[in-house]
Amino acid sequence: MKIRTLIGILAGGITASLALVTGGAGAAQYGPGVTDTEIKIGQTMPYSGPISAQGVMTGKTMQAYFDKVNDEGGINGRKIKLVSLDDGYSPPKTVEQTRKLVEQDDVLLIFGTLGTPTNLATRKYLNLKSVPQLFITTGVTKFGEPKTFPWTMAWMPNFSIEAGAYAAHVLKAKPNAKIGILYQNDDYGKDLVAGLKKGLGDKAQQLIVAEASYEVTDPTVDQQIIALQGANADTLMIFSTSKAAAQAIRKVHDIGWKPLTFINTPANSIDVTLKPAGLEKSVGLISVTYGKDPGDPQWADDAGVRSYLAFMKKYYPDAEPGERNTLIGYNEAMTLAAVLKQCGNDLTRENVMRQATNLKDVELPMLLPGIKINTSPTDYYPVEQVQLIRFDGTRWVRFGEVFNRERRSD
Repeated sequence: MKIRTLIGILAGGITASLALVTGGAGAAQYGPGVTDTEIKIGQTMPYSGPISAQGVMTGKTMQAYFDKVNDEGGINGRKIKLVSLDDGYSPPKTVEQTRKLVEQDDVLLIFGTLGTPTNLATRKYLNLKSVPQLFITTGVTKFGEPKTFPWTMAWMPNFSIEAGAYAAHVLKAKPNAKIGILYQNDDYGKDLVAGLKKGLGDKAQQLIVAEASYEVTDPTVDQQIIALQGANADTLMIFSTSKAAAQAIRKVHDIGWKPLTFINTPANSIDVTLKPAGLEKSVGLISVTYGKDPGDPQWADDAGVRSYLAFMKKYYPDAEPGERNTLIGYNEAMTLAAVLKQCGNDLTRENVMRQATNLKDVELPMLLPGIKINTSPTDYYPVEQVQLIRFDGTRWVRFGEVFNRERRSD
């Protein structure tokens, strides 16, 4: 296996080592959507529907990043064409649009699609067609199963890691907690619940006093919050998307309940969740992060943050650069660009996955120091470290140690 250090692979200062399984020299080999001048990739995004705010920010940031790459000459001389279609956060629509991308638009790969139910709806199809479903925007653990679905890989820390960090904090800071859980009744919410129980270990049954689920289509979660308070919970886990999270935070405050409250990362957006809930009602919430907050004074002179802010000002000036969704879009697009660069002239679907599954200690400029991307043919979880954050009424503030899950070997 040949190791080559990436030096200045992309603007923004990525430093990394990638284990190259194939070299870029020799005659060009192209998969669908690739020519001497272009690499066509596809995705669906919830530009409409219940999580459209997140979809717009994530999708537009990804497109903006590839615009930047193209302005700088593309990747190995080829421009990136991203075909991004609206799926409305509706699995049947995602299937329809994904089939169009593969069978009509002839894309090389599917990249960054946001949502658990939407990605699950297309996973089997894409694997049967041997189409990379790469760096999708979800943290559900089952998107890292290379033996069963070798063409599917997420990017963000999986929910087992995130919920494990919450469990570790509760066991240390509040060992006699009475935990109530609000969760979305699908694979997304259930995965977080399972991760929390795994993290709590043999104390899970003792500490968890109540669980309440909701459907994405439910108008409110008020009754669920009242029920959890009625179970005498003094610690609340909110495992939901933004709309339900904002409702939960508001209701907790309005009924005078004061539990120690955790909120999972897909719902911790200040603009999309906390402002609608009320910033004053959100003080003290705990979540996790793995990226730098560009609004944090400690990063004022950080080269990666300054490069990111310059990028956002030029390519996506209407967005809030500190939003979690724009940061995810930026990091995921940067990771894909690194993989495509490593493919050289072998831009087949097989080599794309080969490179994506051999990332070694990749450091992205907007990840926290010490957090590196690593993958292997048996480890499909690129980011496996997080740090706790607490909302102070204005911004999220990091505290505690980096939670580092033991890497997988099978």
